[in-house]
Parts: sequence; structure tokens; C-alpha cells
Amino acid sequence: MEYHSKVLMLMVCTFFFCSMPTFSKQNTFKTIALNQFIQYSDTLVSAAGVFEAGFFNFGDPQRQYFGIWYKGMSPRTIVWVANRNTPVENSTGLLKLNDQGSLVILDDSKGVVWSSNSSRIVVKPVVAQLLDSGNLVVKDANSSGENKDFWWESFDYPGNTFLPGMKLKSNLVTGPYRYVTSWRSPEEPAEGEFTKKIDTHGLPQLVNAKGARFLYRAGSWNGYLFNGVSWQRMRRILNFSIVFTDKEFSYQYETMNNSIITRLVLDPSGNSQRLLWSNKSQSWEAIASDPEDQCDNYALCGNNSNCNINEFPICECVEGFMPKFQTKWDSSNWSDGCVRKTHLNCLHGDVFLKYSSMKLPDTSSSWFDKSTSLEECKTVCLKNCSCTAYANLDIRYGGSGCILWFDNIVDMRIHPDQGQDIYLRLASSEFDHKKKKTILKRAGTLAGVIAFIIGLTVIILVTLASRKKLGCVKMLFHKKETEDGELATIFDFSTITDATNHFSNRNKLGEGGFGPVYKGIMVDGQEIAVKRLSKTSGQGIEEFKNEVKLMATLQHRNLVKLLGCSLQHDEKSLIYEFMSNRSLDYFIFDSTRSKLLGWTKRLEIIDGIARGLLYLHQDSTLRIIHRDLKTSNILLDIDMIPKISDFGLARSFMGDQAEANTNRVMGTYGYMPPEYAVHGSFSIKSDVFSFGVVVLEIISGRKNRGFCDPLHHLNLLGHAWRLWIEDRPLELMDEVLSDAAICSEIIRFIHVALLCVQQKPENRPNMSSVVFMLKGGTLLLKPSKPGFYAGRDFTSSTESSSKEGSINEASISMLEAR
Repeated sequence: MEYHSKVLMLMVCTFFFCSMPTFSKQNTFKTIALNQFIQYSDTLVSAAGVFEAGFFNFGDPQRQYFGIWYKGMSPRTIVWVANRNTPVENSTGLLKLNDQGSLVILDDSKGVVWSSNSSRIVVKPVVAQLLDSGNLVVKDANSSGENKDFWWESFDYPGNTFLPGMKLKSNLVTGPYRYVTSWRSPEEPAEGEFTKKIDTHGLPQLVNAKGARFLYRAGSWNGYLFNGVSWQRMRRILNFSIVFTDKEFSYQYETMNNSIITRLVLDPSGNSQRLLWSNKSQSWEAIASDPEDQCDNYALCGNNSNCNINEFPICECVEGFMPKFQTKWDSSNWSDGCVRKTHLNCLHGDVFLKYSSMKLPDTSSSWFDKSTSLEECKTVCLKNCSCTAYANLDIRYGGSGCILWFDNIVDMRIHPDQGQDIYLRLASSEFDHKKKKTILKRAGTLAGVIAFIIGLTVIILVTLASRKKLGCVKMLFHKKETEDGELATIFDFSTITDATNHFSNRNKLGEGGFGPVYKGIMVDGQEIAVKRLSKTSGQGIEEFKNEVKLMATLQHRNLVKLLGCSLQHDEKSLIYEFMSNRSLDYFIFDSTRSKLLGWTKRLEIIDGIARGLLYLHQDSTLRIIHRDLKTSNILLDIDMIPKISDFGLARSFMGDQAEANTNRVMGTYGYMPPEYAVHGSFSIKSDVFSFGVVVLEIISGRKNRGFCDPLHHLNLLGHAWRLWIEDRPLELMDEVLSDAAICSEIIRFIHVALLCVQQKPENRPNMSSVVFMLKGGTLLLKPSKPGFYAGRDFTSSTESSSKEGSINEASISMLEAR
């Protein structure tokens, strides 16, 4: 009986184990041969182990995808998905190379859910292989991996990622496109609404689009790059190329060396980012994005206009045009664009006005010819009464080729760093009017130069007579100490060129509205920062004079020290103490570097900025309003002590004067208060508002300009206000602060910041009160709604319901971040 029981038990166990599903061990393949397959647990790896392919999911095992990703990177970065629209509904899916040489994905319940469907006749033997470029190919088994004669390749079918070596193709005869398509959501790779493609209407151009509607244009090809892209930044690491024939336009890029890992991704909202892998931080860092600012939004300013992110308002009609609807234009609704003031008189002599450093307008309705010269281009345009503008097709080697625009021009802007010339058609009477304005402007500039020379001479004579040299008064290289211990120097220009290695690009620290900034090392080893006035700068004599005059008299540990200046012919430079840790925005807006600024250090930085402003407003000889306080103008020394810089826009008051007005509003939008941006009224409370914005940026690690709460479409001020009203202020805090920060301090600093950014200047505290409040020295008042708040009124029951205007953040600074 015992024997029979044992036999029965053995039979049951045998049946049980034979009935269990089989689990195969993970296999790694270099190639897949005919009728060989990869299942759920297997992967296909490129020869050098750069890329890996296999099945994956986003947490739902009932939705399996076959994709390609970077091997060894964490978190996993998917660059291509085969069955993006048809996931396998269980973990039994297979990828197989069938007898016809096509890759197929099989679902045991649905059969074939995806196929490569190679249209070429396959000569056996063939294999599927994943290349180190990330390209999955089907090819002759006997050919080398670099042979480009593939039967099929994944690079011909981009997903949401554009990799080096991929091509965006457009057949100019038959019309089929190869383009990047967004995912539907971050965890659903199905085709979304947005594409990045070559538009082939007129002169081909690179665009981001939603269906047929353009959202952003990178522009047309100018011989180096698409003319709306920042050339200087991209061409240092990437090599771009196109094929442009009567039958095809294709575009691709390669990295300058194999150590550069980069990709371009079109996200589910239609924006694209250029990402670069950092070995140091082991993360992806965004080095470019499209759109980059407001002016990159397609046709933001309507027809016949120009967008300049450094002006306010950012939209302006081109010469000879006026707003179609002035009232709407004045309220920053520019969509209707501009119309001509004077109709063209084609038969009696129109003229052309040159615009330089431009991103060329939309070329979808243009005509072009590769062999026509620029002078011939002008002649052709003049003969066609509908032609409104012309430019070179290719800017290399002095320029060649011709583009013509007809009727309205659309989506033109000041280029982010270089741009090219375009010639816009004007009625001759409008051109005469333009010449008169130019003459008057030049006369004004000349008068300003003469006034500056006279003013500087007076300053020199007065200060020499009183033996109080206020800076840049000694016309020799050698330094001389004044009676009060300050150093006042005019540096010889040759000394500055030697210190900066002839203004070498290797020494360049950045560039603002004044011009480029260079690091220099003097013969005695002293490190300096040299701000060189650019000949194309929007600033000039007045700002230079202003900064020399003010900075020579200011001495505070939280202000950057001016060491001297250099004046020689057309060259004008300011020489400062060198700040080894660059600017505050370099740290707080970077996901890696922000970790170096814990709460204690951020508290010290905020306190230092406040004390620097208090000195300017109250303790210095003159009462000084900075007018351009922002994180990029806060420099950090070797001990991370903050120092306020850039006094080109500052204004000084005598005695009890506390406010003034200007018709020339300058500064950086996003930091300036409503009364200044709208009415040109500025006071010490203008700086208080800017300080409040800076504090919120330091606490949150987010930029006010460009931040948008995805749920309520609020800027940073509106977002902070909503969290405050809903009693959730700690949610504003930067994630890197969560472990070390003291909640009560965070809340107090947010409270003080909200008091500083209130709509009405009279409600804002002065800086002496701010310094006191930051130390917890007084009971804080209840803040009211911030200026430029763009959300619904959370406090309508207690506050006025009158509508307050909101203006999207846009820099109108001539002194942008360096």
C-alpha cells in the first residue's frame, strides 16, 4: 500500500511540474537570423554595447512594446519603438525575422501586430542587427555592419527621437515624408499630435507642427544651419548636413566626436529639446529647446512685423507698416499684424530697406534660385509688383542664390546670435521718411558722445582738484591709491588684451546686452573680469558712463567691485574683480549644481542680496535704484558670497528723492514691477519687487520667466500665491532642500517674498524692513495679490474683483544673463 502511495505521489508531482509554464533564461543576441526570434526576456545588443533592444512596458505587463534604448543608462531612455500604436497584450510576444526578410512582432492571441514590411527583394542569407548608432537594420549576413545598403532600417521610421545619423527626408516629387512624431503621453508611445518635419512648400524649412498648423520654425537652410537656430552653440558639438536636389531634401547631423552622446526629442506637447548626456552628473542636460522664447512661437506678431525678445513690447511693425488694429496692438494682442502705411508704386520706383541679423520669414510661399546673385535677386523682385522682400539663399563665401517673398512676410525675428540680411520693399516716400529719422538719431548719438567727453573731462578736473579720484581718472597703466584707500585706474588697452589673451574665446565667460565678458589674468597674477562694450550693443556711452560714475563710489561686500576701465579709440571696457563661481542662476536652475546650494547657503545668499540693496537704497552716498536685479546679475565669489553686479541701468537720486519716471523702459521682464513695465515709474520699491522675485526663484529653483503651472497656467508668482492661499506654501520648495530646510524659515522667506511682489508699490516694504523681517524680527503683515498675477482670484471674497492686466514674461533687457 505504501509503495502504491509513493507511485501515485510521483505521478501527481510529475504532472504538476509538466503543466507549469516554462520560463527561459535571458538571452543576449548580437544578430537575429531567419526564423530566429527574441522573446520577452531576451535582448539584442549593438556590437560595442551602446544600444540595446527588447520588450519593455511602462508598468502594465498587458501592454508590451519592442523598443531600443541606451544600454546601461538609468533611468532607461527609449529612443525608438516598433509597435508604438499596437502594444502586445501579454508577455508572450515575439520579435521574429521571417522568410521574407521582414521583422514581425507576434502576439499569441492576435497574430502579427507589427511588421517592417520590407519592399525590397531579399537575397538570402539575411540578418537583423542593432548598430552602435541605434539603427536596427535588416541586411545581407555577409556584409559589414557599416554597409549602408540595408534591406530595411529603423532610421527610416523615426519615432519621437532624432538621433545622430538619422535623416529627415522629403521627396520633392512624390511627396512622402520621414519625420519625427511625438508620443501621445510620457508613458504612451502611440503617435501623438505633433511632428517635426521638413516643410516642402516653397523653400524647404524645418518646422514643429500640429497637423498643418506651424508652431515653431527652425527656418530654411542657409549653408551652415537652419537660419532660426543658434549657430554658435550647436556648431561646436555637431556637424549638420543636407542633401538638396530637384528630387529630394534630407537633413541629418553627426557628433564631432564619439564621446558626445546627444539626441533631439519631440515631447507630447509639441516642444523639442536638444539633450546632451553628462558623464559627470550621469543625467541628460538640455542645451537647446524649441521654442526657446516667446519670439519663437510661430507668427506671434502677425504679418509684416518683427519680434525682438530684448525690447518691450517685443513686437514691432517693420518700417513702412503700422498695426492693423492699434487698440488691440497696444494691449499686446499682435495676432492681426501690420499693414502698409503707403501703397507701393511698382512702376515709379520702390526701394529696399536692409534688416540685419534676422531669422528669415516663413518661406512656404517663397520662390528661390540657387544660381542668381543678390543684385540679380533685387532686379527680379523689383520687376514683380507682388514681391515684398529678397535675401541670399546661401550665406557662405560672401553669399549666393536668391529667395523672394511675396505679399505678407510672416514670422521674422531678431536672430538669437547671428542671423542674416534681408531686404524689405518700401515705397520711396517711406524710405525718405526713414532716412530723416536716421539722420536725427545719428545727430543725437553724436551729441551724446560729445556730452560724455565733456562730462568725463569735468569729472577728471574736479576730482583731481579735490584729490578724490572717483574711478578711471588716471590716464596711465600704473595704479595709484587715493586718499581714502580706493584704487582708481584707467588701464591701457594693450594690458587688457594681454590679460585676456587678445579676447580669446577660451577666456569668454558670457555675453550680455553691454557686450561680451572675458576672464583675464594680470601680470601680477590678479584675476579680473573684463566687460567689453560691443559695437553692436544696444547700450553705449550713457550706460558706460553711468556704471563708471556709480561703481567708483560704491564699496560694500555684497556689491561687485569696479577696478577700473579702459578707453582707447572705439574700445571701451570695464574691469571688475573676478567672481570664480559665476552667477546665481548658474546654480539654482541646474538640477545638478543646485544640490551644492543647501538651505543654509541659500539663506545666506538671500540675506547678502538684501543687505546689498539696503546699502544702495539707504546707506550709500547717493540713493541708487538698480533697475535690473535678477539672478544672473548676482555673482558669487570663491566663498559663495553674493555680489550685485551690472549697474548700467541704475539711477541715482539726491537727497530725499525716492521715485522718477522714464519713457525708456529697460530691464528684464519677469523681474520688473507693473508700474515700471507699464508706466515707466520706478522707485526703491521697484528693486524690492525684483528682490521678491529672486527670493521665490532661489527657494523654488524655478525661473519666473518661462515657468508655467501646467494645471492653472500660472507664472511663478501666481503659482506661489495660489499655494499660499491654499495653505500649501512648502510645495513651492526646491526638492533638493526638503531634507535640510527648516519649515518655519522657508515659510517666513516665502511670506516676505510675497510682501515684496505685491501689486501696489506702497504696499511693499522697504529694504530695511525686509532685512529685519528675514531675521524674524517682526510680525509679518498679510500679503495681497502679486503684480502680474494671471490666475483666477482665490481671494475674491475679501479683495477687489477688478481685473488686473497680465503680460507674459519676456525680457526687455539689454543686459541679459551672462
